[in-house]
Amino acid sequence: MIEGIDPTKIPVHVGCVMDGNGRWAEQFGLPRTEGHAAGEEALLDTVYGALDLGISWLTVYAFSTENWRRPSDEVRFLMNFNRGLLRRRRDELNDLGVRVRFIGRRNWRVPRSVLREMDRAEELTQANSTLTLTMAFNYGGRAEIVDAVQSIVAAGYRPSQVNDALIASYLYQPEMPDPDLVVRTSGEYRISNFLLWQLAYSELVFVDEYWPDFRREHLFEAVRLYQGRSRRYGGVKEPRRR
Repeated sequence: MIEGIDPTKIPVHVGCVMDGNGRWAEQFGLPRTEGHAAGEEALLDTVYGALDLGISWLTVYAFSTENWRRPSDEVRFLMNFNRGLLRRRRDELNDLGVRVRFIGRRNWRVPRSVLREMDRAEELTQANSTLTLTMAFNYGGRAEIVDAVQSIVAAGYRPSQVNDALIASYLYQPEMPDPDLVVRTSGEYRISNFLLWQLAYSELVFVDEYWPDFRREHLFEAVRLYQGRSRRYGGVKEPRRR
């Protein structure tokens, strides 16, 4: 096992806010889009690190509902890049036993060619069970809650029937466990509308490295920090892990 990590206390679900691609590129005098391209290697190495640790769920913030405000050429690049990434990597991920999933709004703003690649990746990997890699794409935490509430209202539930469990059952992927650990890169200390409902009791780790420089060793260190914390969920002692 990896030095300094207790194999009996591995987080089940880790989330990553992959931040700092543009700033990484700018420090080398490169276009911002080069930072996004460089982030692909970081993503794959992080997936391999999650597999090394035995993490069951990994969720990454690939494109937010707010990212549409970026310059049109950068948005266009990101759409094409994510489509290409799925084509390049889906077979490799499938061979690793990774199940690829997506959360977010699949609406008219996302090009049909990207939606097709998303569907193909999900279909190809749907039977895999080693690791579930969820990509939050055209995703916003507030949007997810709004969509859940609208669905509950449309289903005709009475106000007295609405509780935590009902709302959770209408989220984009209700079977996805809440993250135990969320890592954000680039030295920023905020969650930026990522999994707002699910992060209620997540442990947060912030690292200074920009996302293109993030590697599995950084993930390992985040897990070490996680294992050094006491998770009490509002109580006085950490509950037993099943």
